[in-house]
Amino acid sequence: MNRFLSIMTAGAALSMTAGLAVAGDTVSAEKILDALKPKASVSRGLSTGPQQPVDVAVQAKENTFVNTLRNRKTRSLSLGERQEIAELAATKPKIDLEIQFDYNSADISKTSVTAVQELGKALSDSTLKGSTFVVAGHTDAMGGEAYNQDLSERRADTIKKYLTEKYGIAGSNLVTVGYGKTRPKDANAPMDPANRRVQVVNMDTKTASK
Repeated sequence: MNRFLSIMTAGAALSMTAGLAVAGDTVSAEKILDALKPKASVSRGLSTGPQQPVDVAVQAKENTFVNTLRNRKTRSLSLGERQEIAELAATKPKIDLEIQFDYNSADISKTSVTAVQELGKALSDSTLKGSTFVVAGHTDAMGGEAYNQDLSERRADTIKKYLTEKYGIAGSNLVTVGYGKTRPKDANAPMDPANRRVQVVNMDTKTASK
């Protein structure tokens, strides 16, 4: 049940078909880094016009909220906080990789260790220094709500633990959250393996505004 999870991406060029990717399809650290690098804010007006400054008040509010999440236990997040994280994450740089876990377990399978290692290399890069990343676990619709919620949280925690222990990434820079089966990637196919994923998002609005 829910053996596979994927790390979602916003870049179509890096997108992989969940459930069909194999170990040889592991995305490199360079591609992960490129996808997670903050993009410059641009104006919604004419493309030839000047760029508009980032809304300082909005940026400050986002930073304040993200800071309240640091060092929080995954299970301590309220429903409202989880929803707010999802709303903010929708506008931030993301990456997707396929991560396989042992059946009915939060243990990373041997075939997916390389993918997590590439993620660790990317997050360790100096260009992402100071960034805060959200590691959000998701499952498909198979199984009960409580079971899937717990599984999504444990798998997000597993990725965080690996990154902190193997790559020395500060735990306070990794915010873990679980959504269970409540936010499927494909709502029209809730049982699809594409819904089993861990979403990693660069949430640092201060870095993103540079």
